[in-house]
Amino acid sequence: MASADLPPSAARPSARPSFVLGMLCFVYVLNFLDRQLLSILAKPIQDALQITDGQLGLISGLYFAMFYCFIAIPVGWFADRTSRVGVLSAACAIWSGATVACGMAANYTQLVIARMVVGFGEAGGVPPSYAIITDTYPPGKRAAALGIFNLGPAIGAAAGVAFGAAIAERFGWRIPFIAVGAIGIVTALLVWLTVREPKRGATDTGGPAETAEKAAFWPTVRMFASNRVLMLAALGGGATQFVTYGLGNFAVLFLMREKGMVLGEVAIWYALVLLVGMGGGMVVSGRVIDRMTRQSRVGYAMAPALSLAVAMPFYLAFVWAPGWPLALALLSVVMVFNYFYLSASVALVQEEVEPNQRVLAGALLLLVMNFIGLGLGPTWVGFASDWFQSQGDAHGLQSALYTLTPFYIVAIGLFLGLARVIRKEEAA
Repeated sequence: MASADLPPSAARPSARPSFVLGMLCFVYVLNFLDRQLLSILAKPIQDALQITDGQLGLISGLYFAMFYCFIAIPVGWFADRTSRVGVLSAACAIWSGATVACGMAANYTQLVIARMVVGFGEAGGVPPSYAIITDTYPPGKRAAALGIFNLGPAIGAAAGVAFGAAIAERFGWRIPFIAVGAIGIVTALLVWLTVREPKRGATDTGGPAETAEKAAFWPTVRMFASNRVLMLAALGGGATQFVTYGLGNFAVLFLMREKGMVLGEVAIWYALVLLVGMGGGMVVSGRVIDRMTRQSRVGYAMAPALSLAVAMPFYLAFVWAPGWPLALALLSVVMVFNYFYLSASVALVQEEVEPNQRVLAGALLLLVMNFIGLGLGPTWVGFASDWFQSQGDAHGLQSALYTLTPFYIVAIGLFLGLARVIRKEEAA
């Protein structure tokens, strides 16, 4: 990441907020597309490299998250003290190069190493983007802007399904990795050339804070860990991501194995569900949260609590559904309501900390959320599926997905606890 410490970004062309947001969203699309290609192409990869559900869960979950989560902390600290745009550009180049390497892997070990490097690069993608957006959009517009930015996973996952499945069906599973990685390398250069570094605190009440003392690493970490609002937001998000990543990393395999879909059908119909369901949820959630928080910050907690309560019965019905058309219809509703937590948690954390702590605070948020959700969710589902199958369950993956249901209840409880803490703080 040392290459991120480059000449002052003031020399770059200035850009409108909408352009900056569009560029950051596109980078996030590539970030999530690269990450999701493994789960989208799970079936042909399993057939080619002879790997089990448990091994697939490890490589898409714990192994990836070990780098993605923990490297984000020093990267966040570094970005808070240097150029956030430079860090983002360097990170995009690293994960894109590693994605190309995934397409060239000849065995499971090589694929594991390449995925770990993808995780290392992606650690520098999202936290700097959160801070850039926060310093580009003022309070009252941030949740909506972050909602648009968080379209990245929806568009990336949908594009990955449509592009990855269609190309893999015709040319094999390796070509999508190589093509997407090459696009990412070009995008990294464009980000550095076109996105200008905003002044820290530029949109906050009181104006820019570029001359403020640089945030110290350990005091910021201790502040985050001791702040009940920040930790409850992170833990609630982590419990939610246990469900979303546990489901997301096995959804294509589940639809093909248990519901009878083929890659060509996945490329069309599952891609549409991701784009409409997850994408619609991201846009709607940002606007709803901005409206709910105009009078009180309690909306940052109540919006995800209520949305998850709506999503849970539809999730159970999706796993049960006897055929893929009904399953996809139910999954569309799940996708809309599963992702309210993301814009809410990010906006709350970014507003809760000082401007010079925002990248590191965003990295700490992602550390907690992603280690629990991305690291443990897919790993749990993969090993649970193998265990159920070893017990003679012909539908082991379906049974494994049922075991995610209690985490909905845990997440709802954590967000309700967060609402109580915020309400007490405001009353005081």
